[in-house]
Order: sequence, then structure tokens, then C-alpha cells
Amino acid sequence: MRDTWPLLVKTEFPAIARDRLDTLQLNLGYLCNLSCVHCHVGAGPNRKELMDRATMEQALAVCRQFGIKTLDLTGGSPEMNPEFRWLVREAKAQGIHVMDRLNPTIMEEPGYEWVGDFLAGHQVEAVASLPCYSKDNVDAQRGNGVFEASISALQKLNALGYGDPATGLELNLVYNPLGPALPPEQKVLEADYKQLLSDEFGICFNQLFTITNMPIKRFGAILMARGQFKEYMALLKNAYHQENLKGVMCRSLISVDYRGYLYDCDFNQMLGLPLGGCEANTHLSSLLETGKLPRRIGIADHCYGCTAGQGSSCGGALN
Repeated sequence: MRDTWPLLVKTEFPAIARDRLDTLQLNLGYLCNLSCVHCHVGAGPNRKELMDRATMEQALAVCRQFGIKTLDLTGGSPEMNPEFRWLVREAKAQGIHVMDRLNPTIMEEPGYEWVGDFLAGHQVEAVASLPCYSKDNVDAQRGNGVFEASISALQKLNALGYGDPATGLELNLVYNPLGPALPPEQKVLEADYKQLLSDEFGICFNQLFTITNMPIKRFGAILMARGQFKEYMALLKNAYHQENLKGVMCRSLISVDYRGYLYDCDFNQMLGLPLGGCEANTHLSSLLETGKLPRRIGIADHCYGCTAGQGSSCGGALN
């Protein structure tokens, strides 16, 4: 896989600092039942990297020490980590809000039939990827049969009460553009999603999050192979909006890799850019020892992806 880091490291992106710590985002490993073309993690069925219980215990201790109220679980497919259920139970026992960045097709895989019932039983917020409401576009991005499997899983989540305001079970969907383009306006696209998914499949959900594709890992390699990398970076930079800086996710979040090392966001993690842009990695154990909130944030040219257009974060558009 061609590395885009040498093309990103030199940057004029403005310096930013962390002002609080609301969310700890844990990457539970790169194992996934899919290999999506836009995946900035490079996840897939053959990946072996998985977070162990000892690292999860340190993460929960950090949550207690810093008063962190949200645990954002990602991957890969987080549910494929054997310790997933233990972690969710322990986090909920601490009064932590848990988000699961769910690849809904995992619910259709043999051996993972438990996922929907478990998430509902523990009041876990499901953030489910559905990059388009078009079968052709989803299958082109994620593989043949993915659209049907995703629709089936979302219908099962609805049957459990997800997406119904009366239950408190929150179901949010995630949209990624198919290629090197900025996402459409989130509110407009959300309205289209809600109408079409309801009319055609009887599916309801709470919110749609539109997320810009980052020019790193698998998607970055595809851009380079097609000679589109420079053009895409120009698009991101030309669409930069300074007002988005105040809402970027790194100002209130720390990302943790499967080994327990810390990063300013999931994208920096995939680039190997340590917390604060330092040369040395910082571990969860160090955060426990110092007890100090890390302020400095590491930046590079890919940061324009979070500030372009309407902005982009793990929670969707910024404006």
C-alpha cells in the first residue's frame, strides 16, 4: 500500500490545542469482515491486531481519572474483538455512554447473531455505516451483497427499538462519498436518506453523519494510483473554512490504538503521528501517571479534510 504520509507531513494547517477531554475513542483492532475501498484503517478479514483486556482496563481507568463520559468504540468491526462484550459491560457499570461504530453486515455473519440484542440490552448507541441508499454505490464501495445485508441488519435494529425516540435507543447512520469529493450538505442528504429508507424498506434512524474521506491508507493509495491525490488535496484546501476549527473532534477527544498508544484522532493513529505530534509515543499508562490533559495536537495536511466545506468529524458535519 502506497504511503501518503511524505506528501502530508509538510503543512500550513493552523496550530490547534485540546481544550477538554469528553471522549476516549478506542480502536479495538483492525479485524473486519469487509475490506472497503474508502477505509482509512486498512481493515479486513486477515488482520490480526486486537486490543487485549489489560489495555481496556487501562482505558477504563483513564475514563475514571479524567471523568470521561463517552467511550467511542471503533475498528475494524469492534464486535469481532473477543473482549468487546466485557468492555461494554464494564463501561456501562461505570456510567459511561458507549458508542459502537457498527458495520451492520457483521450482524449477518455466522456467530455474530448476538450483536443487536446485546447492543440494545446495554443501551449502546449504534453508529452504523451505510455509505449510500443506492445498492449499486454501496456494493461498489464495500462489495457485492453488502447493501442487502446492511438493510437486513438495520431492520433488525429497528425491530429492537433502535431509531424510535420513545425507546432511547439511538441509531445514527454514516455516509462516505464514493470517490474524491466532499460530502453533500448533511441535512439535505439526511432528509433523502430518511424518506427513501422509510419508503422502500421501512427503516427509521435518528441522524445521518456525513464524513469526508481522508487521503490516507487504502483510500490514499487509490488516489495515488489513479493520479488523483494532488487534485483531491487541492479540493480540501480550497474548501477550508476557519470557523470549523473550533469544532474539530481532536479538541475534545483522544484516540487509542489496539496497543494502548495515544493519538489526537483516528486519522493520526493510522498515519503513526503520535499524540501532540511528538516523536515518541505516549501510552495510556503515561496518562494515568501524569494525570494531565494533553493540550498540543499533532497536525498535517490531511487535517484539511476535517475543516473543508461543512466540516467533518466522527459526529458528522460541523456546521
